[in-house]
Amino acid sequence: MTDAKSVLVVGLDPTLIDFSDPGYPPGMSAEKVFAGINSSEAELTDLGYNVQTCLTDFGETAETVVQRKLEQQPWDCVMIGAGVRLNPANFTLFEKLVNVVHEYAPQAKMCFNQLPADTAAAERREATRKRWRMSITETASRRSGPCCRRRSRA
Repeated sequence: MTDAKSVLVVGLDPTLIDFSDPGYPPGMSAEKVFAGINSSEAELTDLGYNVQTCLTDFGETAETVVQRKLEQQPWDCVMIGAGVRLNPANFTLFEKLVNVVHEYAPQAKMCFNQLPADTAAAERREATRKRWRMSITETASRRSGPCCRRRSRA
């Protein structure tokens, strides 16, 4: 058994995207998206994460595909990619996928990227927030000892 954190990256299949649509970044292509996905997967793996990518269509089967992937194992973090989130035409798909994640992986944190190549940075932000919250909790518990309690005034 591994202690590696599991990350599921959910995104649109780049071969289905019309990159001339103004909702996508100028100059983006399926090749660039795949290169960013591969680079981010390699970076996350090097950082010790167990990362898998789940590519979907624009909604015909997307919910079912993501649900099945979520049911395969517990996930520590799920990221829904920028291609789903940032294009206003995909708003309903984004909403549906968030609800699928909420239902089938309620324990998972969510993080979000801006481009395929910054997926690892998005996961590191979530990991940093978690460490920060843990350090705040630890500090608060140390301060709750007898020497730090308020004394009642008589």
